[in-house]
Amino acid sequence: MPEQKKDPAIVSWGMIGCGNVTEIKSGPAFHKADHSRLLAVMRRDAAKAADYALRHAVPKYYSDAFDLINDEEINAVYIATPPKFHEAYAIAALQKGKYVYVEKPVTLNADSCRRMIAAVKEYNGKLTVAHYRRALPMFLQIKQMIDQQMIGKVKTIRLNLFQPDDTGLVANSEVNWRVIPEIAGGGLFFDLAPHQLDILIYIFGKAIHYAGVSVHQSKKYPAEDAVAGIIQFADDILFNGNWNFSMPELLKEDTCQIIGENGYVQFSFFGNQIRIVTDTINEAFNFQHPQHIQQPMIQKAVNYFLGKEENPCSIEAALDSLEIMQSFVYGDAVK
Repeated sequence: MPEQKKDPAIVSWGMIGCGNVTEIKSGPAFHKADHSRLLAVMRRDAAKAADYALRHAVPKYYSDAFDLINDEEINAVYIATPPKFHEAYAIAALQKGKYVYVEKPVTLNADSCRRMIAAVKEYNGKLTVAHYRRALPMFLQIKQMIDQQMIGKVKTIRLNLFQPDDTGLVANSEVNWRVIPEIAGGGLFFDLAPHQLDILIYIFGKAIHYAGVSVHQSKKYPAEDAVAGIIQFADDILFNGNWNFSMPELLKEDTCQIIGENGYVQFSFFGNQIRIVTDTINEAFNFQHPQHIQQPMIQKAVNYFLGKEENPCSIEAALDSLEIMQSFVYGDAVK
């Protein structure tokens, strides 16, 4: 293969971790985004890394993350590993002057996240967190409805996510690291709630107060499987959320209802429909998410790295949702 020249106007990605979740949701989007190319992938199993590279037309593959980070042709690193490894890889990439795009949850805990924030500042780096719902038309429409006060002043938000033990919302993996707290930070709540809490923070701003509790109802794994939490946002908006990952199939639910003085907006975080109901409106809006659901966010990250727009999700914003999750599960970081 001919030598590829470095182009400062192109974001040349190295992807650390190329498991199932990257096959469609994110991986191909690095090729398809403007001014972007996927130059290398890394997986500890070299044969699987080679297979991924071949199938996705990626020129290089590695079995060591730091070898990828040290590749001088790469100027941006996508970290798609379990959260336990996010901090070390992100800081190493920032030290090398690379841009960083890191999966959610951004890392294991708030202290780790603060060290990553310090590294961004120390190395004058650019880091974006993959809270990709911020860039999807469906959630932009919800934000617009709230901003335009289509349901009047918001009073309360109710969220229920009830899933059976074998939930289809979680990507398959050989080892279910998502329920091992020392690898994932918590259980399935830590895997799925970042999508939800981040959007609420994106719409309503930083939380003022929050508290919660978690329990192990099924006793099938070491992490919590049931979580309840409350949040106060600005303007006296109250949030009540319940997550349970050991529910029977007949009680499966994924709903969020934003209730205002004149009606409500209801939607599923993992679905594709919004319904707005007021005295004069009762309408549903259906959305077709992109084939590669992270592509709009990846494009925004590329634009940010190239100085064309603001950061679509800063690590400071990710810390806000991480602190809330940590409070709900472990009872700390309450404001």
